Amino acid sequence: MSLARITTLVTGLVTAAALLVAAPAAADPVTAPPAPGAPGAPGEKATWTPADKHGFGTARTAGSEVWFTLRPGELSEIYYPDLGTPALRNVEFVVTDGAGFVERTGAARSTTRVPDARVPAYEQVDTSPTDRWRMVRRYVTDPVRDVVLVDVAFESLDGRPYRVHAIVDPALSNSGDDDRAAADGRALTAWDEAAALAVTADTGLAEATAGFLGTSDPRTDLLADGRLDATYAEAATGNVVLGARLAGVTGIGAERAALLALGFGSDPAAATAAAQGSLRTGFAAVADAYAAGWHAYVDGLNGVPGSASAVADAYWASVVVNAASEDKRNPGAFIASPSMPWVWGQEVPDLSSPSKAYHLVWSRDLYQHATALIAAGDRAAADRALDFLLFRQQLPDGSFPQNSDVEGNRVWESLQLDEVALPLVLAWQLDRTDPASYERVARSADFLVGYSGEQPAPWSPQERWENQSGYSPGTIAAAVAGLVCAADLAERVGDTASATRWLATAREWAARVDEWTVTTTGPLAAEPYYLRLTKDGDPNAATTYNVGDGGATFDQRAVVDPSFLELLRLGVKPADDPVIRKTVEVVDRELGVDTPNGRFWHRFTDDGYGEDATGGPWRINEENSQLTIGRVWPIFAGERGEYELLAGTGDPQARLHAMAAAANDGLMIAEQVWGDHPPSGQQGFPTGEGTFSATPLTWSHAQLVRLAWSIDAGKPVERPAVVACEFLGEDC
Repeated sequence: MSLARITTLVTGLVTAAALLVAAPAAADPVTAPPAPGAPGAPGEKATWTPADKHGFGTARTAGSEVWFTLRPGELSEIYYPDLGTPALRNVEFVVTDGAGFVERTGAARSTTRVPDARVPAYEQVDTSPTDRWRMVRRYVTDPVRDVVLVDVAFESLDGRPYRVHAIVDPALSNSGDDDRAAADGRALTAWDEAAALAVTADTGLAEATAGFLGTSDPRTDLLADGRLDATYAEAATGNVVLGARLAGVTGIGAERAALLALGFGSDPAAATAAAQGSLRTGFAAVADAYAAGWHAYVDGLNGVPGSASAVADAYWASVVVNAASEDKRNPGAFIASPSMPWVWGQEVPDLSSPSKAYHLVWSRDLYQHATALIAAGDRAAADRALDFLLFRQQLPDGSFPQNSDVEGNRVWESLQLDEVALPLVLAWQLDRTDPASYERVARSADFLVGYSGEQPAPWSPQERWENQSGYSPGTIAAAVAGLVCAADLAERVGDTASATRWLATAREWAARVDEWTVTTTGPLAAEPYYLRLTKDGDPNAATTYNVGDGGATFDQRAVVDPSFLELLRLGVKPADDPVIRKTVEVVDRELGVDTPNGRFWHRFTDDGYGEDATGGPWRINEENSQLTIGRVWPIFAGERGEYELLAGTGDPQARLHAMAAAANDGLMIAEQVWGDHPPSGQQGFPTGEGTFSATPLTWSHAQLVRLAWSIDAGKPVERPAVVACEFLGEDC
């Protein structure tokens, strides 16, 4: 224990001693020895915690293969040994007085603090709902071990001593239903066939126990009457939960602090050794090394752009979220979000068991990561991302899977042509003309030109919202830009024949994009405007389709989305194009929502991808059910800001501030924020703030970084100059 910590704890000892004379004893009760085996196996079915994370951290070192997330009142999922493998569900604390009083941090008034936005280290402050206690917890990971450290400071606010119990819910190897556990005063341990967890504390562990969720677990036992009525030395296979009282912690005088270590390893012995090693090092030394690693990283970047000076914390947090979302065993594998929202966290067989979706790698999202990190000054990370796409994730025919795990193995089965095209744009941005890279680029460009599904390219089996096929202006923009970029790389390496062929196709598609996607007979405006997509390439046909995710069925001419702006961002269309301007008006009217934090937009007409009317989780819905409601997305504020830079209208700076304002107290930006359909009859859903959607969505943070640098540059920084030169005569 450090001298500073000892000094803090000793402060007030005289007053505390006086209070203890009249206070009932709370510490070190006499308990029966633990029974050998917990009853009630296998326990209730495991699920993951809600997705609204208020913190996401990991050491900058490659050797520390743990990541943690935070929710109000709790440490939520820990990932180990990679970012595709959650290994722990949550850690929270239960406070009792031994005489019937019981409260838990998960139900307390909770705030998250970020002392230094350049470092993903957090403080959680939880205050008793009855103002009887306060707990402050600090979190870091050990840069040289697979350990998360939790520094606990507990204070009694009414002068009475309390008991503080740590409740630990493991879910090793991406499953919480097949773990085993053991408990004693030295460590709580859990393990399966592939990994193990050990929990130790510098105070020692009293009343240590292992049980099964909902039948013999310590949280259920404590919340019933404030006492552990039974303790168990071990729990056989099932959904196990561990618990122990932090020995000697009462919140009075010197008994106010504990250091908890959660170590991971291949077996209980390795996990215990890791946890004990971090305890011996101590929180101060580990936290200093953790911060030093992140400071060294950000000091090598470009600094804060002038446009972001007023939102510097949000900017740095966004850079750090993007950097932290890269897997360490598989460099370049950046996941979409360290969260499992809604149905994706419910352990539904063949859907989210084992959990996946958001901690998979998506080519489109990876492009967002890479271009943001290029803008921030981390070109090496973008090169790793492209290497992952070209040499790990690419399929033999030159396409890219809808998504992959962090090792590069295909997971979902569909195809999206923008996910094939955007890596070609990234390859151009990174000047990748080496033979190995060019061979993969050429294969992908040939795939785009030659693809023929239900209809020939640029018709795509899915557009960027992943639930509809057709001709999408956003997808076509990406395909055109990808082919132009590939053609330029081909010219540089002397492959003139391929360059000629790819460029000819790009020119044809660019010339025909309006023919395929602009309606002149639609109901939303008298003038022509872009549609979300057409099913058949005829934008004036009254073709109907279901918009997806539980939404309704519409005439395709009545469905719009903001994706047409990809035509501008990627350099295919000018900002003063009259169809572009008219579609901006239509999208603003149909999809825009003003909030106290700024204006945001829905994905598309009648989007159903979001919570239901009461705030309950999104689930797989039948067509036309309209049981769930998609809310508004911060990324569209960033895309609108990029448009406004090119159009010379609006206020891009206001868009940047809107994105920053959408962040929660841990500086995490959600996939969606509450908009024009807040949950009915309920409080606590402030408009313009994050829903229970994926948080942090790394795309949201990438868009903030890019917009900040784009404002400084006066145009979108990721816009490929070769495309703007080809179609607009700009940047030549």
